[in-house]
Amino acid sequence: MKTIKGPALFLAQFAGDAAPFNSWDQITKWAADCGYKGVQVPSWDGRLIDLKKAAESKAYCDEFTGVARDNGIEVTELSTHLQGQLVAVHPAYDEGFDGFAVPEVRGNPKARQQWAVEQVKLALTASRNLGLNAMASFSGALAWPYFYPWPQRPAGLVETAFDELARRWKPILDHAEDCGIDICYEIHPGEDLHDGITYEMFLERTGNHARANMLYDPSHYVLQCLDYLENIDIYKDRIRMFHVKDAEFNPTGRQGVYGGYQGWVNRAGRFRSLGDGQVDFGAVFSKMAANDFAGWAVVEWECALKHPEDGAREGADFVKHHIIRVTEKAFDDFADGGTDEAANRRMLGL
Repeated sequence: MKTIKGPALFLAQFAGDAAPFNSWDQITKWAADCGYKGVQVPSWDGRLIDLKKAAESKAYCDEFTGVARDNGIEVTELSTHLQGQLVAVHPAYDEGFDGFAVPEVRGNPKARQQWAVEQVKLALTASRNLGLNAMASFSGALAWPYFYPWPQRPAGLVETAFDELARRWKPILDHAEDCGIDICYEIHPGEDLHDGITYEMFLERTGNHARANMLYDPSHYVLQCLDYLENIDIYKDRIRMFHVKDAEFNPTGRQGVYGGYQGWVNRAGRFRSLGDGQVDFGAVFSKMAANDFAGWAVVEWECALKHPEDGAREGADFVKHHIIRVTEKAFDDFADGGTDEAANRRMLGL
């Protein structure tokens, strides 16, 4: 068994224009002060990282990690959630997702998709230069508008969508293989990869690509009423990244999973700061330890109620208290009778 590394913090929800959140040096100092040992970096945020330079220059990457190291922080992974989303966008969401891209490709879905693919590839190359082994991303979605089967879906619609999704990602996955980096898709509503079945549909179409792996986040499964503990056992060989995020689902006589178009505060299902929701993290961390998960426990703070800085500081302590330092010996070794094959045979009557 392996002891999970952590705690680490995903910086996407914290980067901003005010200090200490507007520079790499200051935000890593702040993260360390909160009690974190690592950070997951949003690769689209130029206040923290120059992605193109990181892909082109090992010296830049050495300087980048050196600043973090001097502040007591390790870089755990890069994230391409926003760019990955743009690898596949249904036209219904064109305008909604345009803001994820640079201004010069907005309003041009073809150019935006090409830009997104190049961005994800740059992040994979940068990950290699940073000495990492995994990158977080979203799959994007072509079939999501049809997730509910009404009106009745035409035969082959979903299959065609997943064929195309795999076609777009296969060259990126091949580049990931060249870089030695796992792409860990966050299984997430709004993505075509939103549960285990859809992940398997995609995986099959990529030829079970070795680099097409999973980012496990139990909060998204709570809101889907999916068994988030069994999911760990089913996909233990593919789970290469872990977001520690809490959620609660409190259905009423008025609303359930779909939320009645309400904002986050008023939804039956909503994200909460760690310890304020319904995820059984004792069981989650136990399964991760038993299944030899060797990565980082990365706090992703999202809460409809609590201030982010409070959630971040509380989250670091929460993860520290849940990481299991795995044992190197059995608890009953004190009663070990030794190994004697002849004695074993006698005990079996052989």
